[in-house]
Amino acid sequence: MKHRFIPMTETDREEMLKTIGISSVDELFADIPEKVRFQGEYNIKKAKSESSLTKELRQLASKNADSQSYASFLGAGVYDHYKPIIVDHVISRSEFYTAYTPYQPEISQGELQALFEYQTMIAELTGMDLANSSMYDGGTALAEAGTLASGHTRKKKLLISETVHPESRDVVIAYAKGQSIEVVTIPQKDGVTDMEKLEELMDDQTAAVLVQYPNFFGQIEDIQKVGEIAHAAGGLFVVSSNPLALGLLTPPGKLGADITVGDAQPFGIPEAFGGPHCGYFAVTKKLMRKLPGRLIGETTDEDGKRGYVLTLQAREQHIRRDKATSNICSNQALNALAASVAMTALGKIGTQEMAYQNIVKTRYAKEAFQKAGFDVVFEGAHFNEIVVNLKGSIKGINAYLFAQGIIGGYDLGLTYSDLQNHALIAITEQRTKEEIDALVQHTAACVQELEALNA
Repeated sequence: MKHRFIPMTETDREEMLKTIGISSVDELFADIPEKVRFQGEYNIKKAKSESSLTKELRQLASKNADSQSYASFLGAGVYDHYKPIIVDHVISRSEFYTAYTPYQPEISQGELQALFEYQTMIAELTGMDLANSSMYDGGTALAEAGTLASGHTRKKKLLISETVHPESRDVVIAYAKGQSIEVVTIPQKDGVTDMEKLEELMDDQTAAVLVQYPNFFGQIEDIQKVGEIAHAAGGLFVVSSNPLALGLLTPPGKLGADITVGDAQPFGIPEAFGGPHCGYFAVTKKLMRKLPGRLIGETTDEDGKRGYVLTLQAREQHIRRDKATSNICSNQALNALAASVAMTALGKIGTQEMAYQNIVKTRYAKEAFQKAGFDVVFEGAHFNEIVVNLKGSIKGINAYLFAQGIIGGYDLGLTYSDLQNHALIAITEQRTKEEIDALVQHTAACVQELEALNA
């Protein structure tokens, strides 16, 4: 019989105590005065058998709402995308899910090659020269990009668009505070970065301009123009991008980006209630040696056989702290592997088709909401998401939708004071026409009920 856990018997306990020369567990704590010891009973449930505990945990887990049993229209940075079944098969292999940093390349060739392929695919998608082997997530990758830009240019000011994910902006501000870097927000206008305000704020003390593409509202920014403004003043241009969207959109590297970052979650990584995910970080060659994290390289051994090694290790545990480019980055290798397996399974054509379905279905949802009398507030090209004025409390409407088996959109009033009663609706290739129609119909029915109650 296979045991996931090996129980300890009383005989085992007695042998262990005898080995260390004591007669009871209480003797282990003899040096702790009686008066400071906890004398009561802990307010926790009594221990259960494995089968009983497993049953209870399953019952608790069944109370969770997820995108397997509900039609989810909640995006805002984490999305319900198709995940090829081979992803779980590969990452469930023990040589991958038990691995950490491949310090010894001679016994880590499989993992090193997988990460090398991940770097290569990210570089191709983003149009950049090279990418590292992963970061925590998209938000921390963007913050690392800001500190890299400040260190490279020796300037202490960052401009970040209001259309960048609010949580990512908060992370950038938190990172910048420790480096005494000023972070200035560029206002949005009609759902995209206000170019006039950007030109006003841009000066020779600006280290970089940070934008998102597609942005938090699902709008496609004119990032080429943003890059031109940044470079004209001597700053760097940083783009945070959804990698799936780059299956169809012109990659940032082709539009002047110096650094492109983002989250690889759309490729084979589950939503998992917001994490863990996998940030990617890609740069031009001129910034290669300032890249945070790790860089896997391809080489040959003394016999001319191809092999993989850690080419660049920029953490303080590898080099002197004052020379490290990042003291806050970690190995997300398992999630990076999941992303590389998903990208490989999809291929170029599959990635393009997946991105195309996101665009087409988002367009359908936009038109369906408009036909139902709702205002989709921002014009222009969209990807994944639209902003809809639902004319009522988003919290109340989402509660109504949830009772119908639908997870509603993100309440933009939580982070944008001028967008009260507006929802950010996410539509991925996973959503069917029937699910989109049901969302619109139930939303309209809920709003009618609310209007009748308020009449």
